[in-house]
Amino acid sequence: MSNITVKTMAQYMAEGKQPEVLFWVGCAGSFDDRAKKITRAFVKILNNIGVEFAVLGTEESCTGDPAKRAGNEFVFQMQAMMNIEVLNAYEVKKIVTTCPHCFNTLKNEYPSLGGDYEVLHHSQYLQQLIDAGKLKLEGSETFKGKRITFHDPCYLGRGNDVYEAPRTLIEKLDAELVEMKRCRTRGLCCGAGGAQMFKEPEKGDKDINIERTEEALQEKPHVIATGCPFCNTMMTDGVKHFEKESSVVVKDLAELIMEAKDL
Repeated sequence: MSNITVKTMAQYMAEGKQPEVLFWVGCAGSFDDRAKKITRAFVKILNNIGVEFAVLGTEESCTGDPAKRAGNEFVFQMQAMMNIEVLNAYEVKKIVTTCPHCFNTLKNEYPSLGGDYEVLHHSQYLQQLIDAGKLKLEGSETFKGKRITFHDPCYLGRGNDVYEAPRTLIEKLDAELVEMKRCRTRGLCCGAGGAQMFKEPEKGDKDINIERTEEALQEKPHVIATGCPFCNTMMTDGVKHFEKESSVVVKDLAELIMEAKDL
């Protein structure tokens, strides 16, 4: 892996400067080997177009989403207060994250605890950059004619009504967007939400991620696109279950754009 330079908020502060945006990496993006690739892809895009952004580095802690969803409100509030203290000390205004769980928690749960920020999912932020003419994808042939289906993450779609930004990005790739039968407001969970990611499924007839991957494979896609590290894991496991790894790839939106730009 080539070295990627990312400055921390502490470094910006030492220089007496403020970045345009804080990139909230999240636990998956920091520790999960697969999700780290999404983090790198997103950083490469921002570096390539010269966006001034920073991360918190070691000062970032889990948003508390898994604790809250698993029912431990006390741990959630401890985590949240700690993070809010750090964010407010740096006078952070705008946050972008590649994880819908972090996105939802920072955007909807933090304000009542004293953490008020403009929070964007990376699909929204990348669309903003395209609209501003900073991010250009014209003339890229990488995904021309490829069938891509998008799996709506629960906390992005039904949780926060973000449906268009991810699809706009896929259409900008000159790809053919094919929709699953259950999509947008009727989308089906990948099976990892509500802290289910961290435990084995209960006994039943079929795992949710298998059901969801079946729906995706019915559309005969070359790529299953996701906008969430948890969904990415679940859909990848589903593709492996059906032994389709050679013909279908699961990629995050940031990875698709990175590949289209040949970074």
